[in-house]
Amino acid sequence: MKKSLAQLALVGSLVLALGGCTNGVFGFLSPSGELPAPVTESAAPQFAQPFDADDVMFAQMMIVHHQQAVEMSELARANTDNPEILALADAISSAQQPEIDTMKSWLVAAGAGDSHMHDMMMPGLADQMTMDELAASTGGAFDSLFLMTMIAHHEGAIVMADTVLASSSNDDVIALAQNVIETQTAEIAEMYGLLGP
Repeated sequence: MKKSLAQLALVGSLVLALGGCTNGVFGFLSPSGELPAPVTESAAPQFAQPFDADDVMFAQMMIVHHQQAVEMSELARANTDNPEILALADAISSAQQPEIDTMKSWLVAAGAGDSHMHDMMMPGLADQMTMDELAASTGGAFDSLFLMTMIAHHEGAIVMADTVLASSSNDDVIALAQNVIETQTAEIAEMYGLLGP
């Protein structure tokens, strides 16, 4: 069926109107008369060395481990006014949140998901009962439980870091694992001091 001249004119008017409104989106010319630059997805982070299966597993598990430490630090801000505990909680979250972000970028580069699917229990990870008890505690009771739980948590992270150091040849993984060991060993000593005799 042939379109009438009126119909063709209407279609032409719509095309011109859409072209003017979109400023080049949908493939029309931009106001300068040039085609718009193609939209590309953000490139994955680039690293000098690849991440092997052990590196990926370490990152997937340590992200979860660190996230719990950050969660415990947030509970400290809500449940105690002890300045030493609060300073420690701030130091822990300030160190571990950037490491979480770093490890997530490794997983993007490796094309891996950030959720771990491993059945093994992560050393030092607090169970839900302990997390619930922390959430319900305040003052001195919270302080003692926080310190004991975080000491065990840090000791578990050091075990995980030692394990990946024995297998990894990736400089980024090695550097982060060594930093975990150094930082958390010092914090363990500090926490034992806060617990007292």
